[in-house]
Amino acid sequence: MKFSVIKQRSLWWSISAAIILAGIVSMAISWTRPDIRAPLRPSLDFIGGTRLQFELDCTQPENCKPITNLDPVREVLNSQGLGGSSVQVIGEEQRGILLRTKTLDVEQRTKLQAALSEKLGAFAPQSTQIDTVGPTLGRQLFTSGLIALLVSFAGITIYLTFRFQLDYAFFAFVALFHDVFITLGVFSFLGLVLGVEVDSLFVVALLTIIGFSVNDTVVIYDRVREVLKLNPGLPIDQIVDDAVVQTLGRSINTTLTTLLTLVSIFLFGGETLKYFALALIVGFIAGAYSSIFIASTLLAWWRDRAGKSIAVPAEGIQPSDDS
Repeated sequence: MKFSVIKQRSLWWSISAAIILAGIVSMAISWTRPDIRAPLRPSLDFIGGTRLQFELDCTQPENCKPITNLDPVREVLNSQGLGGSSVQVIGEEQRGILLRTKTLDVEQRTKLQAALSEKLGAFAPQSTQIDTVGPTLGRQLFTSGLIALLVSFAGITIYLTFRFQLDYAFFAFVALFHDVFITLGVFSFLGLVLGVEVDSLFVVALLTIIGFSVNDTVVIYDRVREVLKLNPGLPIDQIVDDAVVQTLGRSINTTLTTLLTLVSIFLFGGETLKYFALALIVGFIAGAYSSIFIASTLLAWWRDRAGKSIAVPAEGIQPSDDS
């Protein structure tokens, strides 16, 4: 039986709506959390401050018990005017803590570390990590990332409007928004459950997702335009189904080969690239899904309602060999 995306479009739309709604709920919860106060858990890259990570030194006797009570940590923070800081137990054995505070100088960091060590036990020097980012730089990074995303959306919309027509561009934009929102929702959930933070690499991942997703959508739209030119009398639903079937193998193969590399980076690329690769994995899967099941079916639905099963003028177009 011939595969048809149009017949089940309500199902495809429902799946996307459910995932996006869950992401919105997660982001709303994150916003109300006093330790996050944002749709996603931001790293120091965006908000500035000092991040301190300590782990108990298990080479010393009676110094390797799991940290199950954070009250002593909060008492130390309150006594040093850092009551609003974020505190998190880390490590599989729960023998480490991760703190995010306002920007601290060397003297303040040393004083805080000494007070915590007195309450919890000696810390292993090789496991101690301290990072500081100024709040001004954090705001600049956030603003630059947001501008980059908006410019990319605008540029793609303008290009597709001239390359195809405005309705093509609009539904491609909807598909891109879909991909970005699903990625944001997944990382919002991970921030709530696992404490995963988003940094400047996450913005780079979003920009990469946008470029990958629109490429798949353009391939399908090109084929829709070719089928329209060759068979202008066919119903728009059949035209879109034919275009998707003809490009389906290409879309799946491109996505799978890319995912193989990304999964390898996620598993073996180290902590720095781990969540960057995960963002790309989520976004690329969402991008392939939206190109095949969202952008194409929305275009068919709109053109059917508007009665516009008309080929986009394009002289000299020959059927491509993408399929």
